[in-house]
Amino acid sequence: MAQLVARSVRDAEVAGSSPATPITNSKFMKFRLKPRIGIIGGSIADENIIKVAEKVGELVARSGGILVCGGLGGVMEAAARGAKRKGGFTIGILPSPNPNDGNFFIDLPIPSGMGEARNTIIVNTADAFIAIDGSYGTLSEIAFALNARKLVVGIDTWQVEGIVPISKPEEAVEYIFKHLK
Repeated sequence: MAQLVARSVRDAEVAGSSPATPITNSKFMKFRLKPRIGIIGGSIADENIIKVAEKVGELVARSGGILVCGGLGGVMEAAARGAKRKGGFTIGILPSPNPNDGNFFIDLPIPSGMGEARNTIIVNTADAFIAIDGSYGTLSEIAFALNARKLVVGIDTWQVEGIVPISKPEEAVEYIFKHLK
C-alpha cells in the first residue's frame, strides 16, 4: 500500500503525527487511491441525455471511481444521482461561493466562487473525462482537459480532435477505466 508523508506541520497536526510520519489512515487512503472521473455536460438536458448521464454515473460508481462534476443540474445532477444510486461518492466543484447551491446528490460540494472559471478546477481534480452533450461551458472543459493531456471520451457531444467518440455509457466507462490503468 502506498504511503503518504505529511507535507507540512499543519498536515501532520491534522493527521496527529509528525511531518515525517506516513499517513496510512485506511479511510483516507480508500478515497485517495480511487480514480476521479469527471462528468461534463450541460445544466439543461433532454430526457434521453439525462438517462445516459444517470447510467454513466451508475457505471462510474460500480467501477469504483469517484464522480467529479460541476455540481449543478442537468447532466451533472443526473450523473451524480446515478452514482449515488450505486453507492458512489460525488464531488461538485460549484461556480458560486455557496456550498448549498450544489444538487442534492453531491457528497462533497466545493464552493469556488469563480463562476465558469471553476472549470479549470474540475479539470485539475479529475483524472479523465466523459463529456455528455453540453454547450459552450462543456466545450471549455473539454478544451482545458485536452490541453492538460487528459483522456476525454464523448457521448453525443462536441466533435473536437482529441475526443474519443463513444455511443454507449457502458463503452465509455469501460474505455476510461481500461486506459487509466
